[in-house]
Amino acid sequence: MTDMLLSPTDIKILQILQRDASISNVQLAEKVGMSPSPCLRRVKQLEASGIIRQTVALLDRRKAGLGVMATIQVRLQRHTEEGAEDFAKAMNDLPQIMSCWAMTGRQDFLLVALARDIESFGDFVTHKLLSMPNVRDVQSSLVLKEYKNQTAIPVGHLAGG
Repeated sequence: MTDMLLSPTDIKILQILQRDASISNVQLAEKVGMSPSPCLRRVKQLEASGIIRQTVALLDRRKAGLGVMATIQVRLQRHTEEGAEDFAKAMNDLPQIMSCWAMTGRQDFLLVALARDIESFGDFVTHKLLSMPNVRDVQSSLVLKEYKNQTAIPVGHLAGG
């Protein structure tokens, strides 16, 4: 998919939808200078190609009662493919984990977690993460203030003509 080239109109559609996917097709068509039917066809093609993976609503974590955000570095005891896969699968089952990445360097995984408060975060780390069989140790850092947290990815480099 990295070799995919898109028209300038496709790029504009993607940029607009990443800012507001709830925009009507008529409004989207107006913004990109198309009539609604061809615009909808373009969006459907972008979905079929997989470049549009899904459409979601983004929630405000604080208004949802999740005041604590933290990054967590995890080191495993056994560095096997099976051990890493088992850990990653376990992370998918934990609602507190927003992101999970396998990493190079000192840590094996980097997690982003949410919790109601410091106490519930501490309980999560102590009773969930540290009790997992292959977890060697964890280091967490609390987010003090968000300066940038965006979901839109750059797409200008996909322009083909």
